Amino acid sequence: QVQLVESGGGLVQAGGSLRLSCAASVRTFSIGTLGWFRQAPGKEREFVGGITRTGISTWYGDSVKGRFTASRDNAKNTVYLQMNSLKPEDTAVYYCAATITMSYGLRSRNGYDYWGQGTQVTVSS
Repeated sequence: QVQLVESGGGLVQAGGSLRLSCAASVRTFSIGTLGWFRQAPGKEREFVGGITRTGISTWYGDSVKGRFTASRDNAKNTVYLQMNSLKPEDTAVYYCAATITMSYGLRSRNGYDYWGQGTQVTVSS
């Protein structure tokens, strides 16, 4: 069983930055793809970004491409989401997710086996 714990959320003004962290209870090198999702009130959970086991490859949702960057530090069993140029529409609960498979480009929430509890990000205008 893999446990994931997100942190780093908070309130930020539009144009600002935040860095989310997701700590895993197991060695992240033993996990495959890691992903970030978000869910705003009344909306479906949306894919934000994904990263392969080695961290070499990343992919993003169209709404965050060029502004958000996923990375992982397998020595610290942690994955990160650097969020720049934040907009009010980025306001949501952000979740990290993991799968034991080595899937590049995985965007579907159904492809992920483990989920964190989420961290709130609020962007004020």
